[in-house]
Amino acid sequence: MAPTRPRKLTDLTSLEQARRIAALCEEKLASNVTILDMRTVCDYTDFFVIASGSNTRQVKAISDEVHVSMKRDHGLLPRAVAGEREATWIVADYIDAVLHVFTEETREYYRLEDLWNDVPKLEAVASA
Repeated sequence: MAPTRPRKLTDLTSLEQARRIAALCEEKLASNVTILDMRTVCDYTDFFVIASGSNTRQVKAISDEVHVSMKRDHGLLPRAVAGEREATWIVADYIDAVLHVFTEETREYYRLEDLWNDVPKLEAVASA
């Protein structure tokens, strides 16, 4: 009898995971959805997915949609989530991709894209 291998929770590559998260954000009408390729500058994740909501209710709705859909469709849960109570910046760590959902004002204040302006930005092509 062959030894059993650990069951893989998802067959998504890290890029497919990032694009799927971006697509889910866009389905909830997030604005300015961006994927940053962090592989050359970061050892804890491959991609940042950054999105904006127009208010805290929309930020929470975007985060919730990603959470529910990634669990249902791909068996993935975030390792950690922070910021849900205030909902001006919610970060969800899916290991290969980290989701950052901001209100527009908070995104402008922290300017992650400017902080990481030396990494490639990828097109958020939908991955159904």
